[in-house]
Amino acid sequence: MDLESFRQHCLSKQKVTESFPFGEDVLVFKVLDKMFATLRLDGEDPRANLKCDPERAQELRASYSGIEPGYHMNKKHWNTIHLEAGVEDGLIRSLIDHSYDLVVARLPRKKRDTLN
Repeated sequence: MDLESFRQHCLSKQKVTESFPFGEDVLVFKVLDKMFATLRLDGEDPRANLKCDPERAQELRASYSGIEPGYHMNKKHWNTIHLEAGVEDGLIRSLIDHSYDLVVARLPRKKRDTLN
């Protein structure tokens, strides 16, 4: 998946903002001020961090060489996906959705209600 497709899929979700809180090389996507994805913009190995259910995270890492524990993140709850390492675009889109849904589920009810 290319960087722009990843970015557009993240931005297609409700109440998502993007910013550069960690410097100009890492684009961060948040839903109602809670991070659900990062996208590394520098280098020759485009990669993203996505939140993931811990059991599913382990299964994905065992099944795909392009998915590993989250770089600079809580490795139990985050995966790094190498976007050009053979992980199918459809799977990446579903992992973006999964990450977004996990973060939304943990928001206070009052904030969650603004998404409907």
